Amino acid sequence: MYYQFMNVAASTALDALARFGHALSDPTRAKILMSLRDSPAFPADLADALDVSRQSISNHLACLRGCGLVVAVPQGRRTRYELADQRLGHALGDLHELVLAVDPGHGVSGDPGHGVSGDAGVESDR
Repeated sequence: MYYQFMNVAASTALDALARFGHALSDPTRAKILMSLRDSPAFPADLADALDVSRQSISNHLACLRGCGLVVAVPQGRRTRYELADQRLGHALGDLHELVLAVDPGHGVSGDPGHGVSGDAGVESDR
């Protein structure tokens, strides 16, 4: 019974970590989280600050809510968003300060070659 509980707890922790990674995998969502780290905000204010459409902000906030990273707090006729747990702010700060050593041949620049130019490693006949 104890072993089964530990598997469930480990699985839950890994699921939470995967949701956090998914949220950070999109630059706009990462910017939203970093902005909310500083203070709660309304969607329209986030859209203006990040120069993103309100529809896009709404979609990203829905994703972040679904991941359990932000919560919506009704304020009159508006809804304010904030981090679901203040420890997320500390984690984001730690990640932001982290320096990663990236292998130049395996970067994540978003291009199909993962940071490798089209003719890298190919010898020329010249």
